[in-house]
Amino acid sequence: MKIIIVLTVILQSLSVKGQNPVTWSFAVKNLTNKTYEVHLTPVVQHPWHIYSQTSPEGGALPTTIRFNKNPFLSLEGKVKETGKLVSKYEEVFEATVKYFEGKVDFVQVIKIKGEGKTNLSGAIQFMACNNEQCLTPQTVNFNIPIH
Repeated sequence: MKIIIVLTVILQSLSVKGQNPVTWSFAVKNLTNKTYEVHLTPVVQHPWHIYSQTSPEGGALPTTIRFNKNPFLSLEGKVKETGKLVSKYEEVFEATVKYFEGKVDFVQVIKIKGEGKTNLSGAIQFMACNNEQCLTPQTVNFNIPIH
């Protein structure tokens, strides 16, 4: 009986280890001559979800987006989230958490200073969970050309 339990635990850990249920894409939309929207878009495989930037403390790890300083551009406002936001009380965290399933779009408006091309770089930290487990928090670095 102990061998079956040990084998089950090993097989579950192996199946989780290779999983990456979230893939990210990045896009830039020109709004005006020097103003752009930068889209940071994860696609989350069913039945997984990732947490909102506004998921409360004490709950799961909220998604955080950090932009590296760049003297050639300025960030206008905060990162906005567009997608179907789910608010749900989760007993394991003893908190009401906010998360997205499927697809969400994180949008940051930026303004370019001066002429020419530049890049927007930084890192996104997020945690993917389903109804049974959470994966180790991941960090995705990005470097997006703006022109």
